[in-house]
Parts: sequence; structure tokens; C-alpha cells
Amino acid sequence: MKSKFRKLLVTFAVFVAGTVFALSASAQCGASDGHAASNAVSSVLARSVPLRFATAAAVHQSEGNTQGKPTDVSIVGFWHVTFTSEGTTNPPIPDGAIVDMGFAQWHSDGTEILNSSRPPATSNFCLGVWDKTGHFTYNLNHFALSSDLSGNLIGPANIRENVTLDASGNSYSGTFSIDQFDLSGNTLAHIVGTIKATRITVDTTPADIF
Repeated sequence: MKSKFRKLLVTFAVFVAGTVFALSASAQCGASDGHAASNAVSSVLARSVPLRFATAAAVHQSEGNTQGKPTDVSIVGFWHVTFTSEGTTNPPIPDGAIVDMGFAQWHSDGTEILNSSRPPATSNFCLGVWDKTGHFTYNLNHFALSSDLSGNLIGPANIRENVTLDASGNSYSGTFSIDQFDLSGNTLAHIVGTIKATRITVDTTPADIF
């Protein structure tokens, strides 16, 4: 487990170095001043999954009532999640690079909260809303405001997930996208990839995660 965690850190370090170079180059070509370039870099490095504000949540009482039944499992619960880049070109991020990881809770009222591994200064507790689209499929939607490490507002972001719950109810996987905008509505980043999650129970230990 320790070697796996060290490998994750090395992968993330490579992603950070590449993203700094790519974002700095593109921002210098398209921005009229250095402020926009700084914001573009910070939007991805400081907060790949920025502060998320819930809008309106549909009631999912049936989800909570059916949790634990083998024939009708629920996504409601506590999860360890990992976001991995796949096919990201703006900025260019290598496939397999870890974009974010953290702890998520899906609630029976249609809301969700994520404790991201991003720096606390960028507001690493995130909020979202979800809907069930099929027997094992779910959509998660976020409208967000992100800041850089100094607390300067960068702009809104939209984060979406489409995931499928395993028949056992102990894991889910799918795809995600993160669209980061500046305050004028210009796109600074479009990050896409895959997401995987493992359920956390009362018996889960740190060694099971890291």
C-alpha cells in the first residue's frame, strides 16, 4: 500500500509540472496581461475540483430506504474517490495522471459532499447534487466558484459525473468533466477522465485506502 501511495504522489508531481508549463504557455499567447495567466494556472493546480455550491436537490427517499438490500443497492453512503485524467487536451494532461482524490458522501436527499485533497486555501470541501438515471446509474452536477492559493476569485466551474454503481454496491466508476471559466465566461480548462470509488464502512482502515 505504501509503494502504491508513493507512486500516486510521483504521478501527480509529473502532472503538476506538465500542467504549469502548458497553462503558462497557452495563457501567455491568449491573455492580455499576466493576471489572466496566473489565474489560468491556479485554476487547475490549486483546485482541479473547486468549491461546489449545491443548487436544488431532488428527494431520493427511496434510495435511503433500500440501502443494504442485495437486489436494490444504493449509492448513498461514504466513499473514497479518485479522479484520473483520460483524453484531456486543455490543458494537456497525460492519461493516467491523478487529477484529484478524496472522501465523498452521497446523501439520500440528493446532495453530495466531497473532501478533496486540494489545498484548503482553495476551499477543498465541495458540494453537489445528484440524480438516479437507471437501476445502477447516476448523474452528479456541480456549479462552482474557484479561487487561487491567495484567495483570489478565478471564476465559475461546472463539474459533472456519470457513474455506474457495481451490483455489489461497494464500488462505482464512470466519467467526469471539469470546465473552468474566468469571470468573463472564457474557458480556462476542460479536464476529462475517469472516476473510481470504493465504499467506506465502519470496518475500513487507513491501510485499506492508502
